[in-house]
Amino acid sequence: MAKQHTPQFLAIVNDAKSRVQECQVADVKQRLDSGEKFHLVDVREESEYAAGHLPGAQHIGKGVIERDIEKKIPEPAAPIVLYCGGGFRSALAADALQKMGYTNVISMDGGWSGWKEAGYPTES
Repeated sequence: MAKQHTPQFLAIVNDAKSRVQECQVADVKQRLDSGEKFHLVDVREESEYAAGHLPGAQHIGKGVIERDIEKKIPEPAAPIVLYCGGGFRSALAADALQKMGYTNVISMDGGWSGWKEAGYPTES
């Protein structure tokens, strides 16, 4: 069952999405399969990450990403792909990172749900 998001939440997500680059789940799978080097960051809650995540993903929750990103990924030009449950929180996080000067940030539309629906491998 799909989540029912509130109008104000959807408004800020759509505003953020107007400024951030997005990619599809299949794009991230292809990048991983080709061995491309990039930071794959799960911005979901710790409990969501612990229950399962994309292979090789590091966890930096949306609630602390602005505080912790410079310690974990100090290079502002580093390629970063963010994902969450469906692509909304990751868009908000990508927008925040861009405001902090990160120039190569992408939000994965579809998120964890899309990844699982595609039948791609996961880790826990």
